[in-house]
Amino acid sequence: MLEQRIQTQFFESADLLYQVAESLSRPLSTAAQMLVDGITGGGRVLCAGFGRSELDARYMAALLNGGFEQERPALAAWPLDSLSAPMRQVQALGHPGDLLMLFEAGSASREEHGALLDAAHAQEMSVILITGSQDEALRGLLLDTDVQIRVPHSRFARVAEAQRLLIHCLCDAVDLQLLGSGE
Repeated sequence: MLEQRIQTQFFESADLLYQVAESLSRPLSTAAQMLVDGITGGGRVLCAGFGRSELDARYMAALLNGGFEQERPALAAWPLDSLSAPMRQVQALGHPGDLLMLFEAGSASREEHGALLDAAHAQEMSVILITGSQDEALRGLLLDTDVQIRVPHSRFARVAEAQRLLIHCLCDAVDLQLLGSGE
């Protein structure tokens, strides 16, 4: 019984990734180009998430700073600390041309996220919003210069697994654009 349940976890995750591969490739490509354009234009990437999603923000910033699969110079990316008012951090650190990457795998607090998105837009920053299916309300807070990458699943575990792959896809695409193929 336990082995079957474990196998089901693998099958659900694989099924979701297979189902979204085609629909997420376009917004991922757009987001990757936003990252490359921002970084090569002298901009920085501020990564944020609340609760468990803060870990994804930290992971993304670490991969941009430390490299993904190819050796390259560090890229200007910072994780924002959700305990220290991320909105105020965006106000202090954000500049026109910078990007805010906001991760949310669970149900979003529209007030917290809305304030963060408003702060980024006030600083003339573009936003890459990476969410689960529960976070459709956030779409209405985005501008035309922003992109949302939404994993259409209701379970936190499946969304979080897919978001980790999205992070890897974005880092790979950035490295490909900046360094070319390492193969």
